[in-house]
Amino acid sequence: MKAKKPTEKTTRKRYSDEFKDQALKRAERDGVALVAQDLGIAETQIYAWRRKRQIEGAVTETERLKEAEVARLKRDLARLEEENTFLKKASAYFAARQSK
Repeated sequence: MKAKKPTEKTTRKRYSDEFKDQALKRAERDGVALVAQDLGIAETQIYAWRRKRQIEGAVTETERLKEAEVARLKRDLARLEEENTFLKKASAYFAARQSK
């Protein structure tokens, strides 16, 4: 029987958001393969970061569109409430004039 070798537990290397941003900018300019080689990381890692940023960007764009729609609807609501108040006052005024 062969003796088992003790396995070393490897930890994943974590990169800061700043590092990822710089790597992605450089990858746009110089190409993914060159940047991955220079930084000593896999090309697939850069592609994964890029894909994640694109998804995050799409979500924030959707949120911005929803917020803009909510703001527009609030403005419309305020305008309609103001018109409704004016029409109630006008209705009361003309009703009082007719009863005289």
